[in-house]
Amino acid sequence: MGIAKSKKVLVALSGGVDSAVACATLKEQGYDVAGVFMRLLPADEPSSDNLKGNLSDVQKITDRLGVRLHIVDYSWEIQQVIDYFTYEYSVGRTPNPCARCNAVLKFGRLLAFARQLGAEFLATGHYARMVDHGGRRRLGRAVAREKDQSYVLFGIERRDLPSLLFPNGEVARKDVIRCKARELALPVHDKEDSQEICFVPDDDYVAFLTRRHADLVRPGPIVDLAGKKIGEHQGVFQYTVGQRRGLRIAAGKPLYVIRIDPLTNTVVVGPREALARKEFVATQVNWHVDLPTEPLRVDAQIRYGHRSAPCRIETLTPGRIKVTFDKPQFAVTPGQAVVFYENDLVVGGGWIASDELS
Repeated sequence: MGIAKSKKVLVALSGGVDSAVACATLKEQGYDVAGVFMRLLPADEPSSDNLKGNLSDVQKITDRLGVRLHIVDYSWEIQQVIDYFTYEYSVGRTPNPCARCNAVLKFGRLLAFARQLGAEFLATGHYARMVDHGGRRRLGRAVAREKDQSYVLFGIERRDLPSLLFPNGEVARKDVIRCKARELALPVHDKEDSQEICFVPDDDYVAFLTRRHADLVRPGPIVDLAGKKIGEHQGVFQYTVGQRRGLRIAAGKPLYVIRIDPLTNTVVVGPREALARKEFVATQVNWHVDLPTEPLRVDAQIRYGHRSAPCRIETLTPGRIKVTFDKPQFAVTPGQAVVFYENDLVVGGGWIASDELS
């Protein structure tokens, strides 16, 4: 049975099939639906042409579904995300701009805009679920686990969870989304999924940072675990912990980036086993539950696509915790998000600290 028409929802539309189907689903369910497209880049950015194409697709989608479209300009706000992205690479960490953008823009500024319009909910095409649990709304993994995006949504404030809808989270497979888009004659039913960072042309972050910040190109040594120089790099921002390809070092066995030291401008490489970590510290933790006062058993996911692993977390300060895995995990990468789950519900998450790995 449909819900009351008074339930207004603003749907963030990217121009892709996921958000288009999410919009259509909510309209079918009886919501009073409006769409919104975020302009994120100024006209002189190389990637802005792609976003113009996305806007054209969004306009076709809203025309097909008969929903009103709002367009908001957040090109100034996205600069905060770009600055964060640049800084993290400059200090030897690997950023997660999508998780940061979700917290700051999609579920920060855009949620505030939805409320200004009188909408009760903000919806997106993310693959995640909102679950009623113990009298509260909780963020959970999507039914289609291989598409789950709850990892990049951990930064949403707990108080805002009741205002969110993720209709695609209940879908068992991505091909169901494609099929529905075709049935509804949505113009993006066969549009390829975007895997790129929206502000990075051709997904080439090295070229992006080099063009904007030539000062990051600082040659330095690549050394082995004993400190012996075995190669040279052209800037620590071009490397990430766990990286194997692109080292351009002739060795008798595979080498991986083990550590990046921006102070000495050094990249340390070694065998895969040297990547194993059992403990680390996470900072800027955002909790979706009450702050734990005792150590807690959870599953932790340390990067997108990583299979979460059992661990123990201990609160050191309200925004800082120690994570201890049952078994060592590989490529615990400073700057990446770590998200904690309990029975597929998000407990909270934070950012892996670069100076507190052990």
